[in-house]
Amino acid sequence: MSDSWNTDTGEAVYRSRDAVKNLMIKVRLERVTSTAALSQHLQQQVLSQQDSGDIEMETLNSQGFTGDNEEELVIGWQEKLFSQYEMELFQNEAACQTPLDRQYHTEVTALNKTKGRRNRRIFTYTDHDRYTNCLPFHQLQHCTDLLTTNKSAPSFLAERMASVRHRRQERRTMDSNIPKSKIVNFEPTEEFLRSSHVVNNAMQTMHIMGDLGSAGRLGQTENECLLLTIKTDGNGVLIVKPDFNDGKEPYRILTDGEKKDVWRLTVENISTAMKSEDKEREQNMYKDLYVRHKEYLNSLVGQDFEMPPAGILRYLMNGEIVSAKGFEYDNLYIHFFMELPNNWSSLPFQSHSGVTQTCRTKTLGKDNVAFFSYPFSFEAFYMSEKESEDTVLQWPVLYFKVLSLDTWQRYRTEGYGYLLFPAMPGKHTVTCHTWRPLQTGTVSALRRFFIGGSPELEDHSYVRIPGTFKGERLSRFGFCTETTGSVTFNLHCIQQSRAFVDATMLKKRRQQVFDQLGGFSQQGAVCSILEAFQRARRKMQDARESLPRDLINTTSHHQIESSA
Repeated sequence: MSDSWNTDTGEAVYRSRDAVKNLMIKVRLERVTSTAALSQHLQQQVLSQQDSGDIEMETLNSQGFTGDNEEELVIGWQEKLFSQYEMELFQNEAACQTPLDRQYHTEVTALNKTKGRRNRRIFTYTDHDRYTNCLPFHQLQHCTDLLTTNKSAPSFLAERMASVRHRRQERRTMDSNIPKSKIVNFEPTEEFLRSSHVVNNAMQTMHIMGDLGSAGRLGQTENECLLLTIKTDGNGVLIVKPDFNDGKEPYRILTDGEKKDVWRLTVENISTAMKSEDKEREQNMYKDLYVRHKEYLNSLVGQDFEMPPAGILRYLMNGEIVSAKGFEYDNLYIHFFMELPNNWSSLPFQSHSGVTQTCRTKTLGKDNVAFFSYPFSFEAFYMSEKESEDTVLQWPVLYFKVLSLDTWQRYRTEGYGYLLFPAMPGKHTVTCHTWRPLQTGTVSALRRFFIGGSPELEDHSYVRIPGTFKGERLSRFGFCTETTGSVTFNLHCIQQSRAFVDATMLKKRRQQVFDQLGGFSQQGAVCSILEAFQRARRKMQDARESLPRDLINTTSHHQIESSA
């Protein structure tokens, strides 16, 4: 007898591309009690005395000393092996009620007419058997406990839950005779599980059983023991409980009753390994399948990638108003709209404005923060009509206004701000600081606190440069403002133009301003430098015009002489 046993009876999960019908399992069941040792000793004596003719082997086998204490079988997936109880049950045609029972009756009759079944103690319940899904839970639990070395004690939670009184499912109120609905279903059916559970993979199950009764009491259901459970789904997942031994110690099975027998269980996977040629052929087949599937998807989508017309830049922005913090009052919401400069356009159904939900602030550190997480998207097109040396690309502007709402449904203006569309594609996180107009005096502060309302801008573009401004200098002298909080944006920008493709494929030199759309990564960095250069150039021209004519002519004359 072996002193060490495998006590890890948990389930193991495998994944295979091979068909589950190729699964082959070798199960060995052997009794290791003193009675088996005695029979083995007697068998060795019989073999030594067989030559002298004292004892015949048929007599010993008929007494049950050989072939009764051990059995080894190779079982395929969903292979049906009848037990002694099923052999006796399906012999009677009157006991067959379903088409499957009548099929088993035919197979049992054929086995009785031939050499008989090849198994004695080990048998199977396939997925089609009614025993597979209707095997009592206490029997499964009992069979699982047989595979452990020591009986496991109930956990702390199980002891506490055992003392909890179950609620009555149908309680009647004192004033009504209508029973309450059953909220908890303690005995859910399979149809209820399929309809109620979101994740439900159809599993095929196979049980390998063992009849652990004595030699003269085979075929009794109380002696049946669950040896191995195999489950699989259509995705190639195989669940085995307990796991294959793979060189480990065998499992120990201890039966109940007056005569406690100890059995040794060994489970091995003897499926035929795939040859290298077959494995390579299978990989090539999968590659071919993937290529065909890719071609099929390409045929559905098409080869023509959606491109804007020639000479047009397509700009897409998926944005998010993340949060706002540092404002005076609670219950904030933001009203925003887009302004398109010259040579920019959008789709007719494109919305240029939006309003967020009202959000209460949350204390985060020293600030009160309102988390909006409000998404928005915008699509615009740029087309340059006249290109010159002084042409500088102007980007769209997002203007926004932060307001607060009190319990009397009165709103107050908390701040104004603006955001330039990023010139470079990719993800950008931008924090914009805001301000609001301030009216001096105590009356305006009292009016804002008690009855709401505050000074507002008639033109929101005054936050940056008013759209109606035509002069050269914008003066805001005397305009009182107050710095308020800040708003954080997350922007994901995409730029699409044929200029990108032309620059990559043809590798031509781009001369015009619009052709430089393919190099926005560089233009976005030097855009501010170009603007500063143009401002300095205009100042030099203005200073040159303000000088006297004589001084200009003298300077030009000296430059001509020095060059000569």
